[in-house]
Amino acid sequence: MALGYVRPARPSDAADIARVQLTTWRTAYRRMFPAHVLANLDEAYLTRGWTEAIEAPPSPRHRVLIAIEQGDSATTTVGFAAAGPADEQALSPEEPPLGDDVAAITDILIEPRWGRRGHGSRLLAATVDLWKEDGFKSAVAWVYEADPAMRKFLTTTGWEPDGAGRALDVDDMLVPQLRMHVSLEP
Repeated sequence: MALGYVRPARPSDAADIARVQLTTWRTAYRRMFPAHVLANLDEAYLTRGWTEAIEAPPSPRHRVLIAIEQGDSATTTVGFAAAGPADEQALSPEEPPLGDDVAAITDILIEPRWGRRGHGSRLLAATVDLWKEDGFKSAVAWVYEADPAMRKFLTTTGWEPDGAGRALDVDDMLVPQLRMHVSLEP
């Protein structure tokens, strides 16, 4: 377990979040997505998106958190989580809304070279604490079927598949996902 902590993201963190996202996708998802799609991801574009998500979230219940690793002489942003109320992005095709008491993780990523050091667990725990403060009763997260590491991570923290599925169309290639859920009630 590394020394580290989680805190709310600030606008000045957007470039680090984009770097973590880009590095993680290009490393962890290189066999899942077409190479040209990953190669064409634009870090400046991602940074602008994360700046907006941090500065102007859709609601007070939408949050971006970052994981920090503490070193002897420096700290490094090593991961992030983005979450909020379950919206249309949390739904499977033709599914009705999930309700105001359901939260959703839209992203939780740890840069691969910093993995297995407790950062993901700290991010998830901090996110769950905020969901409970906000009155959410359950939460959902979409995971790629070809990402056993994320499925295992969520399963070991009490999440289970809820039977919903979908496929993302990535440059005419369908990438299957399954939805996981967890109760936040004691």
